[in-house]
Amino acid sequence: MRKLYFLLPGTDSKFACGGLFAELKTLNFVQQFRSAEVVTYRQREKGKLFINDLLNDQNLDDVIFVISWGFHIAELAAKLKQYNVVYHAHSAGYKFSLPASIPVITVSRNTMGYWGQKSPNSLIYYLPNQISDEFKNLHLERDIDVLVQARKSSEYLMQELIPALQKHCKVLVVDSYVEDIAGLFNRAKVYLYDSAEYWAQQGVSEGFGLQPMEALACGCQVFSSVNGGLSDYLDPGFNCYKIAGYSLEYDVKRILKVLESPRAIALSEEVLSEYRSENIIKRFQVILDELDEFFDHKMHHPSNIKSLTKIRAVKLFTHKIYSKLKKKYFR
Repeated sequence: MRKLYFLLPGTDSKFACGGLFAELKTLNFVQQFRSAEVVTYRQREKGKLFINDLLNDQNLDDVIFVISWGFHIAELAAKLKQYNVVYHAHSAGYKFSLPASIPVITVSRNTMGYWGQKSPNSLIYYLPNQISDEFKNLHLERDIDVLVQARKSSEYLMQELIPALQKHCKVLVVDSYVEDIAGLFNRAKVYLYDSAEYWAQQGVSEGFGLQPMEALACGCQVFSSVNGGLSDYLDPGFNCYKIAGYSLEYDVKRILKVLESPRAIALSEEVLSEYRSENIIKRFQVILDELDEFFDHKMHHPSNIKSLTKIRAVKLFTHKIYSKLKKKYFR
């Protein structure tokens, strides 16, 4: 069983984001059944290993480096090419490719499909992000009609839909960190989430989209975009509603209708169990056992499957056209 080193640029407030918190959660899961720790590579931090010191001082055949920070992956993959590396992929759409020697663990099936096409010769696994047990319906009286988190929200949501809704109901817009977000979801009747515009500007996908799932688990009715990883679990008309549907007036009409007569649509516990700690730990154990076996094999055997490069794709397409013409004109 190899030790895991989770590579992060840093862990202080400078790097605080959903990706950092998700990676630290994943580290905590691994530490329940094998050795794992953080290694930083952009800044030195007290009590943590730094990548350059690690690479200079140790034989690293018995470790696996876990890389995850999208914009740094190409650089890290090149720096660590002689070692055992796995990419923990959150978002998709970054402009880099990976060799078959680097397996990919994806947080959504949407991202898994992306890498299945992008790196057909790589080992690819699915390990969803966790939804904590605190996110559950407490069946409290809900005093907030509509809840919105400003971060990642579209211009349409913030500048058009919310002002229109404020004329008819109580809307709470959160634009700072909330300590007890589960408690807030339990106070809200409807939660709005519209991140497609945000991720389009970033040039990458919504990797998972945890907030709509957390809201649904707490009994909120959710109006959301269904881009990227959100499409893994959101099912408009059955467990949520699609936001930005055709017109402002139609959105307002549908949201007010839900406030007046809520439908009993939610994510079932059966669905949520896929994202709870117990299932994630079990899946991770299976994945890491397979990775240990793969890295044992890689030490003694080179990759020998042709890569699907752009040049090879053009050659295959040209050959296909030639074969069709040959069949048609030279029978």
